Amino acid sequence: MKPVFHALAGTTAMLIIASFWTSTLVSELFMDHAAVAAVKLGIVYGLILLVPCLAATGGSGFVLGKSRKERLLDQKKKRMRIIAANGLLVMIPSALFLNYKAAAGEFDVSFYAVQLVELVVGAVQITLMGMNFRDGLRLATGHRPSIG
Repeated sequence: MKPVFHALAGTTAMLIIASFWTSTLVSELFMDHAAVAAVKLGIVYGLILLVPCLAATGGSGFVLGKSRKERLLDQKKKRMRIIAANGLLVMIPSALFLNYKAAAGEFDVSFYAVQLVELVVGAVQITLMGMNFRDGLRLATGHRPSIG
């Protein structure tokens, strides 16, 4: 049951982050400031689901990997540290800042600078989580990555 829980929590977290990223990009490129503000508010509310999913993914991954010693597992752990640091130090503060600025109608240079950082780091998060997803499948099925 633990591997299924881990996979479900990780997949849900990755999909939430991807939906945040896509919603941000679409609203910024094709919608008005009111829509951008609504997306920013939705992202803040979405953190209520995202944060527990990420914690569950990390916790269950720790439990699953406790007795295993594999290179893929070490890589997943390293990426997870980066994912956690990016989330705590960049993504959550950015989401709160952008929501505050958007709600106040302050679409200024600081808003767009932080928005750009959030989009770049969000793309990094999705990429790292995708790599962890891939390696998790390899660990679960016993397939070894090809070299090259």
